[in-house]
Amino acid sequence: MKNTEDYVVLVDERDRKIGIQEKRTVHTQETPLHRAFSLFLFNAAKELLLQQRAEGKKTWPLVWSNSCCGHPYPGESYASAVMRRTRYELGVDLTTVEKISDYRYCFSKDGVMENEICPIFIGCYDGKVTPDPREVQAVKWVKWAAWLEETITCPERYSPWCIEETRILASDKKFNTFMRSPS
Repeated sequence: MKNTEDYVVLVDERDRKIGIQEKRTVHTQETPLHRAFSLFLFNAAKELLLQQRAEGKKTWPLVWSNSCCGHPYPGESYASAVMRRTRYELGVDLTTVEKISDYRYCFSKDGVMENEICPIFIGCYDGKVTPDPREVQAVKWVKWAAWLEETITCPERYSPWCIEETRILASDKKFNTFMRSPS
């Protein structure tokens, strides 16, 4: 077997591990259900960091999405995967993240399916963002209220999971407490 970094964790609908598969072979027209995560990263002003996915990405290239997405390695916790991947994609070192909600989705575009158990995390960061150009085309910070409006008026500009996750966050009590808390 190759390094665990080359694999994703296949799961059932209850997020129980049923196997592993090479990451490069997973995202096809018939993608098996597997573990992933989404991160929404905020600065002290409670602005959200959005990223435009790199042109070379297999799924949703050049589409704007939430701050960071990825897959836990076999044996790795979701929180560790979030922090590892955020460092890799954005050059951002996080010390803590908080899971807000469970989420499961399945979307297809251009003959490639995403089919994931994908908990939604939030994190806080004030500092320089240095995206890896192989992963991220561009980044921008947006005010939360403006972002909510944008997802209603122009959802087609963004990844479908990001739109749904934004709605989940907007209706979540714990997340709304976070947004109201002082920086």
